[in-house]
Amino acid sequence: MAFISSGYNPDKPMANRITDIGPKKFDNFYPPVIAKNKGKWKSHEILAPGVLVHTSETGDECYTVRVGTCRLMSITLLREAMAIADKHCDGYLRFTTRNNIEFMTESKEKCDALKNDLMSRKHPGGSYKFPVGGTGAGITNCIHTQGWIHCHTPATDASGTVKATMDVLFDQFTEMKLPAKLRVSMACCLNMCGAVHCSDIAILGYHRKPPIIDHEYIDKMCEIPLAVAACPTAAIKPAKIEIGGKKLNTVSIKEERCMFCGNCYTMCPSMPLADDVGDGIVLMAGGKISNRISAPKFSKVVVAFIPNEQPRWPTLTSTIKRMVDVYSGDANKYERFGDWAERIGWEKFFEKCELEFTHHLIDDFRDPAYYTWRQTTQFKF
Repeated sequence: MAFISSGYNPDKPMANRITDIGPKKFDNFYPPVIAKNKGKWKSHEILAPGVLVHTSETGDECYTVRVGTCRLMSITLLREAMAIADKHCDGYLRFTTRNNIEFMTESKEKCDALKNDLMSRKHPGGSYKFPVGGTGAGITNCIHTQGWIHCHTPATDASGTVKATMDVLFDQFTEMKLPAKLRVSMACCLNMCGAVHCSDIAILGYHRKPPIIDHEYIDKMCEIPLAVAACPTAAIKPAKIEIGGKKLNTVSIKEERCMFCGNCYTMCPSMPLADDVGDGIVLMAGGKISNRISAPKFSKVVVAFIPNEQPRWPTLTSTIKRMVDVYSGDANKYERFGDWAERIGWEKFFEKCELEFTHHLIDDFRDPAYYTWRQTTQFKF
């Protein structure tokens, strides 16, 4: 009866059938100037930090103002962004993959008014709500994971570490005075939702202790075979234990095989991994995705451990600021962070950045396929 009352006709099953109940097609949301000129853009230029202009074959222009925002936004801030888009951009805006907002207009006059409006909006403490920048040879916004606010396996916070880091790198966000673009990313555990394996500088939350096992409740709360199967290093196996005269099903962990990833806790809440002493941060550096000048690179560990020092993470932020300042003053123009480190030598990199080198930092990854895959668009036999 429900089908009939909703208009379903069994004699014509395809009539008025809904075939796609997901999000609408993305090009329905293009600003008119983008929709009109798709595939016809011939050039673009960065007019100022955070301000771009794209020119079409038709003569049309699209001016873009990029602003940094937090990834986890309040509904109040989001509504304010929508109000700005309604006022200056006919209701259109877009989010970049690095959590920036881009407002687009079709004239220089509207762009100037838009930028002035954005720069006039500040929080009660005086900081910008919508700081303009993040383009060219500078630092754009951090891509990051959920952290303590919205994830169950983090070893550090995401929003807190990113806020503290971007505060000390704010000048590099609003200016374009670095040798090349520099991408900072953050992931709060080894699952690395934040793409830290290929960033110029990367913040990675790291667990150093195996999960705790709540033997009394594990068999009541978890499917033990699922917890065993979830371990990528086969460090977990079924076991039995006696508590209060009762034999209970549980698991045991071979600690030397555990890599502290938290997969078991994802499957079983009775195997928590978080620890206020063992959890902290690893810094990685030298990665990139771009094929420009040199091939893509994986990030390398350059600081083995920094403890969580919430709320401002002073050791983390001062270390990153020092690395960026040394790179800024020592690298050649267009040289990415990893290319600079390889040119001067990683030994000299540690010396210049005043970083301690330990045996934990030796990169001993040697996969033969790593050298034979066609992993770049650059020509090679």
